[in-house]
Amino acid sequence: LKEAIQTLEEVQQKFKAKEYKHRAILVEDGRGAIIGKLSQLDVLRALEPKYHQIGQDTGQCGHFGLSRFGFSPKFMKTISKQYNLWNQPLKALSTKASEIKVKTFMYTPTEGEFVEHNAKLDEAIHQFVLGHHQSLLVTDNQAIVGILRLTDVFMEISNMIKTP
Repeated sequence: LKEAIQTLEEVQQKFKAKEYKHRAILVEDGRGAIIGKLSQLDVLRALEPKYHQIGQDTGQCGHFGLSRFGFSPKFMKTISKQYNLWNQPLKALSTKASEIKVKTFMYTPTEGEFVEHNAKLDEAIHQFVLGHHQSLLVTDNQAIVGILRLTDVFMEISNMIKTP
């Protein structure tokens, strides 16, 4: 995790002229094939290992976003107490998390989060809207070759709207 955070910081520095910073990095296996994505939210989720107990059936460690289902803040606090989340000091959790392997908490995208490199922008927008995604992985013959960020698409659409 520590190496992944350092990589993300390096990328942010490299592209600091960009209006929006990168908020995720792609994760490679030993052969260089992209196998997942590590977002800022994944890093925060990794700090508290007990989040894995919530949503085990999905295998996505809470990627379902309970608040989207209309659960109240009171209910969310109940879950925190029930699972005994954040019962250790944040510094202690951060120190332990720095040694965790990324593959144990990275996000493995689902079928609806891939878009072909030659797809039209409206197809990608459709996937963003229906899936509530922040990014899509761009593929070429099933190999992941890049990432399409919602912020970049939004900037492009904003420019189209402003400049008829």
